[in-house]
Amino acid sequence: MIWFVWNIMLALVWLTLTGNFSAPGMLAGFIFGYMVLWLVAAGTGRRMGYIQKIPQIISFTCYYIWELLKSNMRVAYEVLTPTHSMKPGVIGLPLDAQSDAAITIFANLVTFTPGTLSLDVSNDRRMLFIHAMYIDDEEQLVADLKHMERRVIKLLS
Repeated sequence: MIWFVWNIMLALVWLTLTGNFSAPGMLAGFIFGYMVLWLVAAGTGRRMGYIQKIPQIISFTCYYIWELLKSNMRVAYEVLTPTHSMKPGVIGLPLDAQSDAAITIFANLVTFTPGTLSLDVSNDRRMLFIHAMYIDDEEQLVADLKHMERRVIKLLS
């Protein structure tokens, strides 16, 4: 947390030095501060979780945007074409996530993805029930969802 505060402070110093008090200026200052902190971490040999989380967040965001694009295209195709290739159903997905935060974030990401909807979590928090529009290959669907869950767990660890 302290490294994030340092990053904010460096971004504010950047804003003051450049005189550019705008959102792009703040973003540039934040990136500049991050690079300075990364150099400090590399130079001192200190391991800082914050420095490692930013690339993970960017990677996860790109991954999730790609998943959103794929699912949006599939649902849009289904809506715009007269053929109905849907094979809807409900699956039970065994959860590896232990924390309430990880389960909640994962369930919400599943719900935000077009074509899937998180229905419920079992009482023992070991199973997430999901409705999917396309269960052509249940094993592939489970594998894709487990991949997303692993990425969420890694991001929160």
